[in-house]
Amino acid sequence: MKAAVVVGYNDIQYMDIANPEVNAGEVKVAVSYCGICGSDIPRVLKGTCHSFPQVLGHEFSGVVTEVADGVASIQPGDHVVGVPLVPCHQCEDCKKGHYSLCKHYSFVGSRQQGAMAEYVVLPVNNVYKIDKRIPMHLAALFEPSTVALHGIQINNFHPTPDDHVVVIGAGTIALFAIQWCKILGAKHITVVIRNKSREGIVRKYGAHDVVSSLDNDYVETAMTITKGKGFTYVFDAAGTNDTIKTSFRLAANKAKVCLIGTPTKPVAFSVKEWELINRKEMLLTASWMSYSAPWPGEEWRMTAECMADGRLILDEDMIHTYYSLNQVKDAFKEYEVNTSAVKGRIMLEVEA
Repeated sequence: MKAAVVVGYNDIQYMDIANPEVNAGEVKVAVSYCGICGSDIPRVLKGTCHSFPQVLGHEFSGVVTEVADGVASIQPGDHVVGVPLVPCHQCEDCKKGHYSLCKHYSFVGSRQQGAMAEYVVLPVNNVYKIDKRIPMHLAALFEPSTVALHGIQINNFHPTPDDHVVVIGAGTIALFAIQWCKILGAKHITVVIRNKSREGIVRKYGAHDVVSSLDNDYVETAMTITKGKGFTYVFDAAGTNDTIKTSFRLAANKAKVCLIGTPTKPVAFSVKEWELINRKEMLLTASWMSYSAPWPGEEWRMTAECMADGRLILDEDMIHTYYSLNQVKDAFKEYEVNTSAVKGRIMLEVEA
């Protein structure tokens, strides 16, 4: 079969590899679409793969073509998305339902073959059946939705009508975070963006107020929305040095702050910046991946329901552009030339 294979530093090749076989407890999926996640970029451009060669890809949709004997929950012809984490299910964290914290895990697209290929074979518990009404190119956004929801859920999100929520960022995870905050009952959602051209998009997804971080007084502007009290819930979906610090400044006393975004550079704080955490007595949490009990979690069940019934908006604003799998070099070239110009997911069309 054909696959996009990282063979070395900044070297991804479209090439033939062995077509994987189905073993006990597994299913085979013909990949339809696979998104390029931010975590995939350094694996190609900086050579940070765990090993070479490596087939990347963990945000994907496809159609089941083969199942092992005895597999009944999934059948050929089912439309599915991939559940990329393969936890051990035996360690203390797994037994508590904290699968994201498993230390003995594998992961589709980084530690085992991913979905930037015509076919991928997975344990039956690592495919999630979806409604066939969901277009396959948009179904590939399923996993990012679960990541956003996980960060919101672990913050025990139960907003009152008086609570103010702020989401920092306007990328894929942020757009889902905005929607989940709205679905779960937030009445006042503010979004901090950098690119002012994204204002219309974040408003469409549920933002009531939008503030640009390019404005010199943007923190003060945001605080006036809450009449100076600050935001009860703060979700940083960008994960930069500046946005993490901004989340502390925007937080109200006793606020719940969750860092969903993952920094790619060292983060340093001044004494005054760190003191905000102490003085405000905020609850600071972090979020990693998207899993809970029962496996793979409410994040996945709720995403499936809300994608099927239309509560989650899925449209082309979440996708930057499309490439065929054989154009994978060009797709990653966009990130190499100007990552900040890429708005939304770059989607690889596979269609085995």
